[in-house]
Amino acid sequence: MTRFFLALTVGVLTALPLAADTGKAVTEHILPRYADFAKQARALADVASKDCTVTEMLPAYTAAYDAWIAVSHIQFGPVESRGSAPALSYWPDPKNRTGKAIARLMAEDTSALTDPEEFKEVSIAAQGFPALERLLTEDHPDQDASCDLRRAIATFIGQTAGDLNGDWQSGYGAGFAQAEVPSYQTPEETRRALYTALSTSLAYLHDQRLGRPLGSFDKPYPTRAEARRSGRSLRHILLNLGALQDLTQVAFADVTTPALSSSFQEAIARAEALDDPSLAGVADPAKRFKIEVLQRAVRDVQELVAKQIAGALGIAAGFNALDGD
Repeated sequence: MTRFFLALTVGVLTALPLAADTGKAVTEHILPRYADFAKQARALADVASKDCTVTEMLPAYTAAYDAWIAVSHIQFGPVESRGSAPALSYWPDPKNRTGKAIARLMAEDTSALTDPEEFKEVSIAAQGFPALERLLTEDHPDQDASCDLRRAIATFIGQTAGDLNGDWQSGYGAGFAQAEVPSYQTPEETRRALYTALSTSLAYLHDQRLGRPLGSFDKPYPTRAEARRSGRSLRHILLNLGALQDLTQVAFADVTTPALSSSFQEAIARAEALDDPSLAGVADPAKRFKIEVLQRAVRDVQELVAKQIAGALGIAAGFNALDGD
């Protein structure tokens, strides 16, 4: 995910007149979400260790993937230093590296399928949720290898989530709240990190989760929708919007206006009104219009975030944060 966030040009223009509530953002938003991700990912690994059949794993996969999407907008801190985000969620994947990596692993009969430490060294395209999705939704002739790989991925996700949660809970969270961690050693830097997490995730939602499948009217790309194989494309949009709304309310309560709150609610309502789990409707003119309206609603949120929150915090975001139409 990190590779596809649009760059922001961020600079402090004035003394900050209002402060983001960094401590509250950590204790009420970040820590609970990483704890839930670790819990659900551990459950996924436990299920896979006992029964790696599709029927048994799907519910745990759904819960763990939900928990990851709900915290995946926090792209700073341990997830950045460990490089975990691309491994957990290798998407977009225009060159089908995930499919190729899966095929290669199963064909080679490698010990990486049964050795968790060795599995950490395989291609990141085969380590996370998109690879697991394929193994749970597509037929593979070698059932034993498929089972081993599903178990290996679930174990990797469980270990990774546990490591990230451990980092946040054991000291990084408190250090970040006090601006006493590497890269974030002033209150301005922690505020900037929270704002950037919000604005870049909105850009990712607009440009990637919605923009990639929408393509153009003449060339829509329904097969480019995230997690379409398991019908999760719209689910990710809703989870993402809900998480960003919560971050805004928790971290930026002092500068959040009724207009911004209403803008979030409008975008969420537009998404909830869609009956299109995999965004296949981008290829249908009637359904496409509703998805385009949702994308514009996300754009409205982006603009208000840039204008109201960045302005109140004395932060200037470069035009790239709103580019992409």
